[in-house]
Amino acid sequence: MKNDEEQIRELVGGWAAAVRNGDLDGLLAGHTDDIVMFDVPPPHEGVRGLDAYRETWPPFLRWQAGGATFEIESLEVTAGGEVAFAYALLRCGTPEEFAAHPERRLRLTLGLRKQDGRWLIAHEHHSFPAEDEAQIEINH
Repeated sequence: MKNDEEQIRELVGGWAAAVRNGDLDGLLAGHTDDIVMFDVPPPHEGVRGLDAYRETWPPFLRWQAGGATFEIESLEVTAGGEVAFAYALLRCGTPEEFAAHPERRLRLTLGLRKQDGRWLIAHEHHSFPAEDEAQIEINH
C-alpha cells in the first residue's frame, strides 16, 4: 500500500499529465467540490467551486495545444493525517518564452484534504515571479 506522500505525488503527477494531454475530466478528477484556486490570470479574487475551476481551463488548454510545455520539474510534499500541502516548480511556456527567459518557472502550491481515505486537492495557487521593476516595487 502506498503511503500518503506517494499517493499525493501520484495525484499531482496525474493532474499534470491530464493538463498536458488536454484532458479536462482528468484534471478535474482529483479536486474537492469546494476547490479554491488563485491563478495567474484574473479574476484576482480567485475562483471557488469545481464548476468555476472547470471554466478556467479551456483557454489554457487551447494555448497549450499550440506547442507550450507543462511539466513538473520539482515537487515537495508534506502530509499530515487529514491535510497536506505540496509545492512545485513547473516548466510552463512556449519555446519562444523559454528562449527569452530560460530560468522562468511556474510556481504551484497545493492544499490537500483526505476525504474517505482519498487525497483531494482543495486549494491551488499558481504564480510566476514578477519580472519588471514596477511589479517588484509594488509588491514590497
